[in-house]
Amino acid sequence: MKHISETKNWLETVVIAHNICPFAKREMDRKSIHFALENSTDIETCLENLIDECARLDENEKIETTLLIYANAFADFDDYLDFVDVAQALLEAEDYEGIYQLASFHPRYCFDGSTENDAANYTNRSPYPMLHLLRENSLEEALDSYQHPEMIPENNIKLTRELGLDKMKATLAACYE
Repeated sequence: MKHISETKNWLETVVIAHNICPFAKREMDRKSIHFALENSTDIETCLENLIDECARLDENEKIETTLLIYANAFADFDDYLDFVDVAQALLEAEDYEGIYQLASFHPRYCFDGSTENDAANYTNRSPYPMLHLLRENSLEEALDSYQHPEMIPENNIKLTRELGLDKMKATLAACYE
């Protein structure tokens, strides 16, 4: 379970500690985050697991959000982005659009138009490739109760750049056991 442990470390020491997601601490404290591990490298299996996790959320309202960790697949960032596109299309085809939203995280995440060494990429860099399934209605409620939610990405970019590339690299590297 080292993949889950390291993902929890990342969530606590990067996402929560730096307030990258202002809603993560509450869910971590409530233990309402489900961590799912997929070891397969087969794309179809990974997609089936995504739908299984949607079904888990359908059946269990105590789970607020799921982090689906791909331990062995999608090491190449471009391959991962292709997978995210297919995963999004699958959610739409399975009538989950508007119910669940996908957020994407990857160890080599690089925003379009950004350089690989931009510290801002660390807002979406994680120990492993993963998909974050969020309940859309809960997300809307959280954003409605948060003053200036449109500023979250801009504030995160500013923060990670102020912390600097070396600090962000070290913080992510410290997540590994």
